[in-house]
Amino acid sequence: MIVERDMLISVLKLTKNGDVLIETVKKEARAVSSFASKLLKKMENEGLIYVKDGKIMAVSQSRVKIAVKALCLGSDIERVSDSLRWQEFEEIAVIALEKNGYIVSKNVRFKHESHRFEIDVVGCKKPLVLCIDCKHWHHGMSPSALMKIVDAQVKRTSAFANSLPIIKNENECVKWGRAKFVPAVLSLIHGKLKFYGETPIIPVLQLQDFVNQLPAYSGSFRHFTKEFSHLRDNS
Repeated sequence: MIVERDMLISVLKLTKNGDVLIETVKKEARAVSSFASKLLKKMENEGLIYVKDGKIMAVSQSRVKIAVKALCLGSDIERVSDSLRWQEFEEIAVIALEKNGYIVSKNVRFKHESHRFEIDVVGCKKPLVLCIDCKHWHHGMSPSALMKIVDAQVKRTSAFANSLPIIKNENECVKWGRAKFVPAVLSLIHGKLKFYGETPIIPVLQLQDFVNQLPAYSGSFRHFTKEFSHLRDNS
């Protein structure tokens, strides 16, 4: 188990910037060559990596799965987080939303009441606007710290709803009569809290299921509703 964990971490670390030679991974993991080959074959069979011409390749979605598996085998969360690119969380969120028919924007910056805000990922599918904060933290997260993160995301989502429509950020939802803005926090793994103040905290590998079920349960989550029909009628 320890050897497999170290192999996962080595693959994660060394594929951070692209393809890597198999022999480089074996040296990094300090595993017996024959056993390392078996573990890499197992990872390939599980769809975590691709092997071609003596090189290992891993796309963002697979790398996140590798990270989660390493954590389940006891890897340190800071070590795992250091091996993930910040943008990979956002990419996973974008893929999950687009597969479900959402129109997606990343790194949405806006201004409201003289304050500047940014939301990592915004997905729009009438009547929902899902506002996701991708939390790629480096340390174990205490409940109190997580509450502050959720509170900040709720504040950002409320500000975003109240700022629309704005010229520099003509979001898809302003074309609708009404939109429901739902704040959410995306995490690497399960935390001690699944919700805080009716705001969901979603492990990244459960995001697809969450997005699938969101239309049916959106009324149960914290949200902000805004009417746009009167703004459109007066334009």
